Amino acid sequence: MTVSNATNANDLIEHPLDKPKSLGNRPNYAVVAILIAGLAYVGWSLTQDLTSAVAVPWILLGLALVTALGFEFVNGFHDTANAVATVIYTNSMPAEFAVIWSGFFNFLGVMTASGAVAFGIISLLPVELIMQVGSGAGLAMVFSLLSAAIIWNLGTWYLGLPASSSHTLIGSIVGVGLANQFVAPTGTATSGVDWSKATEVGMSLLISPLIGFCAAALLLLAMKLFVRNKALYEAPKGSTPPPLWIRALLIFTCTGVSFAHGSNDGQKGMGLIMLILIGVVPTAFALNRTPDINYLDAYKAAATQAGAVLQKYEKPGIVVTDARAVVSEAVRNRAWSDETTVALKDFIDTTNASISPYGSAANVPTGMVSNTRNDMYLAGEALKLIDKKKLLPMEAADLTAIKNYHRAIDNATKFIPTWVKVAVALALGLGTMVGWRRIVVTVGEKIGKTPPHLWSGRFR
Repeated sequence: MTVSNATNANDLIEHPLDKPKSLGNRPNYAVVAILIAGLAYVGWSLTQDLTSAVAVPWILLGLALVTALGFEFVNGFHDTANAVATVIYTNSMPAEFAVIWSGFFNFLGVMTASGAVAFGIISLLPVELIMQVGSGAGLAMVFSLLSAAIIWNLGTWYLGLPASSSHTLIGSIVGVGLANQFVAPTGTATSGVDWSKATEVGMSLLISPLIGFCAAALLLLAMKLFVRNKALYEAPKGSTPPPLWIRALLIFTCTGVSFAHGSNDGQKGMGLIMLILIGVVPTAFALNRTPDINYLDAYKAAATQAGAVLQKYEKPGIVVTDARAVVSEAVRNRAWSDETTVALKDFIDTTNASISPYGSAANVPTGMVSNTRNDMYLAGEALKLIDKKKLLPMEAADLTAIKNYHRAIDNATKFIPTWVKVAVALALGLGTMVGWRRIVVTVGEKIGKTPPHLWSGRFR
């Protein structure tokens, strides 16, 4: 075939990303309407939450929120190819509709997320930075890790590289923890990176691509064994879509990947936004000011029971003068001693007594909110040494009481308002619909060979 004939043959093949738009403006109008309604709700809810704040540094708060939501926006268009490349390059869905479809299910995934991943990622940070996130060092930490993640994501997107945003963010968090440990003044106590947690997360990130590779290979071999239509394993001819059942399967997997991406990656943005809100406006967001009148009573009962359990394991004759310092040292070094048991029991009793006069978290005076939250958080980190690392062996019933108190602390300090979910869902969903082409082309044309080789180089 001559060059001119090859060019003519190339022109006869309609590229999936070159197809004319056939959906009209209705999807765009719907997206704009959802965006306006969502922004209005977020603005109204944020204003309502800030009514209890003593002072609001609006410029700093706005900059921090824009940076955090910017990460989720970039995350959206950076990771879109994971979901839509297959349905676009098999002609199962038009490109324009595919990205809107993916964006919608990313949105739903964020809205239905529990928040467990959000605070699991945050727990990689040094404890003292989380507790003092409103300080200069704490804010520098947040802006540094977000800026690093955004720069890397934008760079890999520009080059069309399908790099993982999760790996990027976790690397940024670990980098911040190491920097905090290295630049701390001599003699300053710092917990640095929790390497046991980092190893756990790192192993999941390392193993997941291998599991995906093996599972995909086994599924392909199984399909070739049971479905013997040779046309399914060859490059498509022109714009011919696959059989209906294959299209349905591809659309189902696109939907599932989009939903899972939203429910997982969206939580990282939620956790960072909550960290920002706690640091910038602690009086409004440091404690979960739920209207449930039984909320604080349940916490007090769990604290009393946990204190009684710890008292059973105290060694006689041990006196602790500064319970908070001893507990902080145990959390920092991730070690346990007989003094820690006594100190934690006293620390829990003192924290519980400080909020006992108040019927609900909403009634805790604004001047106490930040310190109360930090005390609860510190107690929760100490409890991890018992119920996660088993440094203080306990009977099953006693360990249950400790876990109940730990859950009560998490309910008080680890919460995500609905408006934060909506803001992250809008940023991630909108990002999914913008800037997706570069990485889609890499996944669809440069890594795999599913489309005809004549497409290579036509789209830029």
